[in-house]
This record gives sequence, C-alpha cells and structure tokens, in this order.
Amino acid sequence: MATIALLPIIVTVQMQMQTLTDAESTFLDQLATAAAVLEQRCTGYEANGVGGVQQGAKLLGSADAAMAMIEAYDAAIKAHDAKDYDRSKFRPEVSEAAGKTTNRVLAALRRTPKVACADYGDISVEHGMLRRY
Repeated sequence: MATIALLPIIVTVQMQMQTLTDAESTFLDQLATAAAVLEQRCTGYEANGVGGVQQGAKLLGSADAAMAMIEAYDAAIKAHDAKDYDRSKFRPEVSEAAGKTTNRVLAALRRTPKVACADYGDISVEHGMLRRY
C-alpha cells in the first residue's frame, strides 16, 4: 500500500529530473573535483573563480550558463548539508552527478592523499578551476 502511495511522487520526481548535456556533465565534474581538492585542504591549491567561470563559458557557451551551473551545484551542496538554498536553482540531476564525482574523488584523496591531491589538483589547475599558490 505504501509503495502505491509513493508511486506518484517517484514518477513526478523522475519527470522533473532532466539529463545533463555532455558539456554540463564535464563542467560539473570539473567543479566537483576542484571542490573536493579544496575540501581535503590539499596544500598549494586555491579556488580560481574567474578561471572557473571562463572554463564553464567555454564549455557551456556563455558566462550566464556557467553561473547557472555553479548556482545549481551550490544549491545541491546546501541541500545535501540540510542548509537553506534557493529551490529554484536546485536540479536533482546536478545533485546526483555531483555526489557521484565527489564521492569518487574524496575516496581517492583519502586513500592516497599526496598522490591524489597532486593528480586532482593539477587537473583542476589545467581546467582553470584552481590555481597554485
């Protein structure tokens, strides 16, 4: 009986959930990877806000599209952390994809911190998401 009651909710959520384009998926993967490097406090890296927006604009076609993805990612993080967020910017597909990337990168960073910090940090620098200090 409970399953039948939940069916309309599940169908509604699935209908609302869009798929990410390849460009969105790539940019989101880069955002989540850079954020994981910063979260683990890998030495020698800091956020490169301008570079991140430029990379997003290159991939997504405009700075506005890049900022919309950054805002969707921010809403996903806040929702995951049970903090207030702008529900109009939340996209379930962003939350799901970002969670997968974050879990994968954080697992590697915990397993082999020095190697993974260098690998993921350098990749994030190459993409313009982070810079070295």
